[in-house]
Amino acid sequence: VYVAAFAVSAYASTFYRAGSKPFNPVLGETYECVRPDRGFRFISEQVSHHPPISACHAESDNFVFWQDMRWKNKFWGKSLEIVPVGTVNVRLPRSGDHFEWNKVTTCIHNVLSGPRWIEHYGEVLIRNTRDASYHCKITFCKARYWGAGANEVQGAVLSRSGAVVERLAGKWHEGLFRGPAPGQCVWRANSMPPDHERNYGFTQFALELNELTPELRRVLPSTDTRLRPDQRYLEEGNVAAAEAQKRQIEQLQRDRRRVMEENNITHQARFFRRLMDASGKESWVTNNTYWKLRLDPGFAHLDSAVLW
Repeated sequence: VYVAAFAVSAYASTFYRAGSKPFNPVLGETYECVRPDRGFRFISEQVSHHPPISACHAESDNFVFWQDMRWKNKFWGKSLEIVPVGTVNVRLPRSGDHFEWNKVTTCIHNVLSGPRWIEHYGEVLIRNTRDASYHCKITFCKARYWGAGANEVQGAVLSRSGAVVERLAGKWHEGLFRGPAPGQCVWRANSMPPDHERNYGFTQFALELNELTPELRRVLPSTDTRLRPDQRYLEEGNVAAAEAQKRQIEQLQRDRRRVMEENNITHQARFFRRLMDASGKESWVTNNTYWKLRLDPGFAHLDSAVLW
């Protein structure tokens, strides 16, 4: 039940962000998030450009979380459908349980004109690779054309034989409940900060992610997202400078790619490695070097590509 709530909660922040275009990470770009106050640390890296793949890994005393993000796009004229490929993983060290699940299809409506809105639909299957006693199915319902049923999720925890053990229902942007209606609240989305419409629909947590303190600047690799000048200019409201820097960053990436192709060099991810299972399915996992390098000798001694 709790893992299901966690899987659903990942979609809540998208509700307010349908109108904003995200920054595309460049190949080799990284991001760390160290939060002793929340008891976890996180690292991500853009490990592939074609196709675009972002890999991430988070850890704490209570959990280890990892996934790689890739997707296929389908443009339907007025809407853009994003079909994710890959698996989300959570391992709980105390019990040894390892949960894995897929992500659902996302659709952004009114891409070209009108108010944009976002929808998620499809089925999530959560299974415990260590113990098959229970599994969970969650359905993200497609809104009916008159708007009823928007953002609804329905699910069940099932025994090995398929008997329903727990029923789940709610809305992915509001909360999830267990049991017969009105049900017991398992998870509820935090309220949005003031002026969130003006601030790209960011949650309070997202607003904190781009902060760059002098202490942090000293320990970050030169590839960290906080050091992206286009993103920083946009945050400061300087749209013209942000646009100019964005074009320069994209040109630098094209130049690096051309040089690598001319010299027959293949890009190697720095902090993640690629795995292939017996069925040929690809995944990316940490190579456990980031935090060691950050400590000693530090990233200042590391030869990194100039991304911006």
